[in-house]
Amino acid sequence: MRRRTVMSSIFLAMAVGVARLAAAEVSTVDLDQRFTSTVRPFLAKYCLECHGTSKPKGDLDLASYTNVAAVVADAQRWQSVLDRLESGEMPPKKAMRHPQAALRREVIDWLTTTRRREADRNAGDPGVVLPHRLSNAEYNYTVRDLTGVDIQPTKEFPVDPANEAGFDNSGESLSMSPALVKKYLQAARRVAEHLVLQPSGLAFAPHPVMVDTDRDKYCVNRIVQFYARQPTDLAAYFRAAWRYKNRSALGKPNATLAAIAAEAKVSPGYLATVWSLLTDAPEPTGPVAELQAMWRRVPVPTDARSGDGGACERMRDFVVELRGRVKPQFTNLSVKGMAPGSQPLVLWKDRQFATSRTVCPSNSGPGFRRFCAVFPDAFFVSERGRMYLDQEKEKADGNVGRLLSAGLHNQMGYFRDDAPLYQLVLDPQQRRTLDGLWLELDMVAGAAARQHLNFLWFERTDSRFMTGVEFDPYRSEDPDSTSASKIKGLSAIYLAKVKLATNDPIAIEAVSKHFDIINAAIRRAEHARLAAEPSHLDALIDFAGRAYRRPLSQAERDDLLGFYRGLRAKNALGHEDAVRDTLVSILMSPHFSYRIDPPLAAIGPVAAHGWQPLSDHALAGRLSYFLWSSMPDAQLLARAADGTLHEPEVLLTETRRMVRDPRLRALAVEFGGNWLDVRRFEEHNSVDRERFKSFDNDLRQAMYEEPLRFLVDLAQRDGSVLDLLYGDYTFVNQALARHYGMPAPQTSPDTWTRIEHASQFERGGLLPMAVFLTKNAPGLRTSPVKRGYWVVRRLLGERIPPPPATVPELPADEVKLGDLTLREALVRHRRDSACSGCHARFDSVGLVFESYGPIGERRSKDFGGRPVDSGATFPGGSQGNGLTGLRRYIREHRQDDFVDNLSRKLFAYALCRSLLLSDDAAIATMRAKLANNEYRVSALIESIVTSPQFLTRRGQTLAQDGKP
Repeated sequence: MRRRTVMSSIFLAMAVGVARLAAAEVSTVDLDQRFTSTVRPFLAKYCLECHGTSKPKGDLDLASYTNVAAVVADAQRWQSVLDRLESGEMPPKKAMRHPQAALRREVIDWLTTTRRREADRNAGDPGVVLPHRLSNAEYNYTVRDLTGVDIQPTKEFPVDPANEAGFDNSGESLSMSPALVKKYLQAARRVAEHLVLQPSGLAFAPHPVMVDTDRDKYCVNRIVQFYARQPTDLAAYFRAAWRYKNRSALGKPNATLAAIAAEAKVSPGYLATVWSLLTDAPEPTGPVAELQAMWRRVPVPTDARSGDGGACERMRDFVVELRGRVKPQFTNLSVKGMAPGSQPLVLWKDRQFATSRTVCPSNSGPGFRRFCAVFPDAFFVSERGRMYLDQEKEKADGNVGRLLSAGLHNQMGYFRDDAPLYQLVLDPQQRRTLDGLWLELDMVAGAAARQHLNFLWFERTDSRFMTGVEFDPYRSEDPDSTSASKIKGLSAIYLAKVKLATNDPIAIEAVSKHFDIINAAIRRAEHARLAAEPSHLDALIDFAGRAYRRPLSQAERDDLLGFYRGLRAKNALGHEDAVRDTLVSILMSPHFSYRIDPPLAAIGPVAAHGWQPLSDHALAGRLSYFLWSSMPDAQLLARAADGTLHEPEVLLTETRRMVRDPRLRALAVEFGGNWLDVRRFEEHNSVDRERFKSFDNDLRQAMYEEPLRFLVDLAQRDGSVLDLLYGDYTFVNQALARHYGMPAPQTSPDTWTRIEHASQFERGGLLPMAVFLTKNAPGLRTSPVKRGYWVVRRLLGERIPPPPATVPELPADEVKLGDLTLREALVRHRRDSACSGCHARFDSVGLVFESYGPIGERRSKDFGGRPVDSGATFPGGSQGNGLTGLRRYIREHRQDDFVDNLSRKLFAYALCRSLLLSDDAAIATMRAKLANNEYRVSALIESIVTSPQFLTRRGQTLAQDGKP
């Protein structure tokens, strides 16, 4: 591994050396002399009148640049100067003096040469990437992937500021303040409130679990969800048996019964039981005989696509209907003085039903025993009403019961009733899982202990069975009320009173067994909690390693465990509170909350100029936060741990895998949302909903979702980035399809569909998406200014200064434009000399969208009843109409600008910093690879992750012995 690292460093140094040799061809002295003799006089004569030290226009003070170094240090601003000079926009036409073309060319050449020289001298420089805290979005995504729960702990954080490139993921903008530290602490505690201490290890609930009812909800829902996942539809088993019987006709002559079960996603064990019942020797009479006769009448398939004609559903319905009529019934136990809803009596009745699910009444007739044994009256009971009342009447009254409830009166209590599922359907591993879930209910939620406390309260109040002085030591508020000794003592005197009230042996046994059962459950939970403590500490260490995105050192492990033990010993905290506080300390560590790229000790040429390769773990973090805005997953960390991630083939394999992962959506949201300026469109409220009644929250959300779906699809199928401009497809759900006048997908409202040939609806690609058209409209009219500005700035990368503060606004409502069209009003607006220069660069681009209304709807007239005109004369003089005309203009004149801008934006986002002149070579490489690879997204992403800037960092120069 060490040898590979050194070799990578040498190759990188060679590449840098070549670039620097090229840069050396340009003389520093020559550039200085030309700046003094040509550039500064040019600025003084033609520029400083407007861009001098006194109120410079556009906040551009060119008088402050007195040498080459000052120009180089502010490369971004001087790129804008270069653009304006090359386009002929500066000096403006209204200026008193204009330079000769040769002089303008000389200044342009100087600026170009200076930039190229500086770029070549430092090509590949990773730049300064400051250690920075996780952005709000990165924190949320990381917590989601760390815990498995989308907690969104930064909801109340202030909005992150953006850097110069427009992204909020860089050290330039992500500082930490004392106020923010407090919010980070609150966020860490909020995450810890979701922590669940399981029988083995740690988990996180989708909601806080700090109170008993929330713990109940978590544990009960997990059990109920387990039940719901199990295959208990009898029709599925009958159909699987039919497919096995007819496997040759269905094209699978060698299929086994187990293989058919796996294909049908049913229990192989229960399928074998059902198969045996159906195919054994025919019974003479009874329900099995009738079912077997139905089985023999199921149609034989004629080919692999044949079905059973609904026969399997009819068989199921026969079993379910008959089984509902033949099941045991049990009446309530009665003890004088005890309430019917008392725990010992109700739980006895629960047990009778639970142990009789596969039993038929003795008077059911011949053949029913096997029928009932194979087909229980219920595989499991997931909810139950008050068991001491008439259940049919309870259902008729709408009292369907509570999930997993024991059916008590005014008491919490859960009862497990799933023996048929356990015995007939589940395999051994599934049985262990289900047992663990029920143990979790007692351990995490303390269900058994709380049930006993409820028993004490109920028997002293509603029931009043425990009213004698002998019961005074047994109160629910006593801290030792659930101890074994207290339960044993209460059992004796309670049972004695029951024996005085009844001589019914069943009732007496029910009471006696109740205390044994509840005590055993409480003790089992206590032992499970104690036995689980070491697994919780191991899980904490594992959690910290994943949170820090690297292996922990032994010292860090010792510190964490020491912190936990200190909380137990010095602060007298219980195990759960100490684990929770230790978790908070992990989330408050800068190793979690900051993105830090520690250097890898390096020797040789790379160290000589201060660049060092990233360690594999640092590279894993940089890659995952680029593509997912989140922590590396287990596979990426494994490649980092085995030291292979920096190898080009491994790095690219992992990159391609990560692009295919659903977590790539974060790149669409965080990069795409900020680049395209729709990051917070979900909160957009400038639309007048009285005027635009169709604009509701569903449509707003759909508008926001459309570009995200487009971007994810584009990356995951490795399409051309030019589809963003020219793609003849888009994605819609029902709400957006209606808005676009497309046939609504015949699916659920939340289902998204790719629409081909979208141009027939004047859609396709980014340009006509409603989210951009709506975001860049004032609300009651369109805005060619805002829409055009959005295109040229966001998509084409033009740098345009903000408008002067004194410029008057156009009317906010198209109705109030009077006799003028919006196009005509803009013409008047541009007569202002302070406005004309910039507006000439984007107004025409915005005018092509006039056939789209304020919320992106297609229209032929504006709100004043005037016909809309979407024709335009673009910068440079070419003309076009509507979306087609704009696309032609971009393809012929501005496509390279789009590709360059996209490359720069994604590179800046990936590096978490603003771009430098030294990045120009990498940008050129990206553009070349795009052009040579059909503009596929992979060419862009893979150029970035294999660039020197992405793979290295600035660091200390190291000597041969590895010391600074």
